[in-house]
Amino acid sequence: MKTVQVRNVIIGEGRPKICVPIVGQTKEEILTEAGSFAEFPIDVVEWRADWYEDVFDTDKVLETAKELNTVLKDTPILFTFRTAKEGGEKAISNEAYQNLNLAVAKSGFVDLIDVEAFTGDKIVTNIISKAHDFNVKVVSSNHDFDKTPEKEELIRRLCKMQELDADIPKIAVMPTCRRDVLMLLDATLEMTESYADRPIITMSMAGTGVISRLAGEAFGSALTFGAATKASAPGQIPVNELKQVLDILHKSL
Repeated sequence: MKTVQVRNVIIGEGRPKICVPIVGQTKEEILTEAGSFAEFPIDVVEWRADWYEDVFDTDKVLETAKELNTVLKDTPILFTFRTAKEGGEKAISNEAYQNLNLAVAKSGFVDLIDVEAFTGDKIVTNIISKAHDFNVKVVSSNHDFDKTPEKEELIRRLCKMQELDADIPKIAVMPTCRRDVLMLLDATLEMTESYADRPIITMSMAGTGVISRLAGEAFGSALTFGAATKASAPGQIPVNELKQVLDILHKSL
């Protein structure tokens, strides 16, 4: 299986990498939060730009991305505009979504971008292709905050992302019961063993799904999300505690 390298971080090798979100609304909040990350065990930082008050002003987004890059130094940055239809803070047209992601990818200030897989095949493949031209990796994602689809559907969606040439397919779903969490983990294992030729990221959300954020290495998920200050999704746990558990499991496997 291929790995994905961003700066000095290799995703798909060793213990699952820890990604921490920034959800500040102003540039000052974003940079202050980033400045506090030096004391935490963080592999990747996700800038959730849909929280940013000036996200529809591309010049201000690029200015903030540049300063964020300076503050975070060698830590890779994942740029994410999570749309309202997938649980994000703001709605956006497909055209604006495409233009924003391509402008940020072209800037050289981020290492990865998140592209929602079901935005439309033409748009998604165009963003992925051009991001690769800019030497930016792509996480292709899908989120269901209402339920957990059946195992076959989870695998189908992950395979679709792989077919679209995303570097890292990602899916996050909401469990309605504990068996949903088992189904997500089973789908992750089958995807990894039978279909994936690159790292994948999966998670079951909320408190019920926390085990999926911890046990990824045992089932095949290559990255997990933790909270340094404010969580961006239900079920994220404090990053220091997260690393302790990941290290324990890694030593045992």
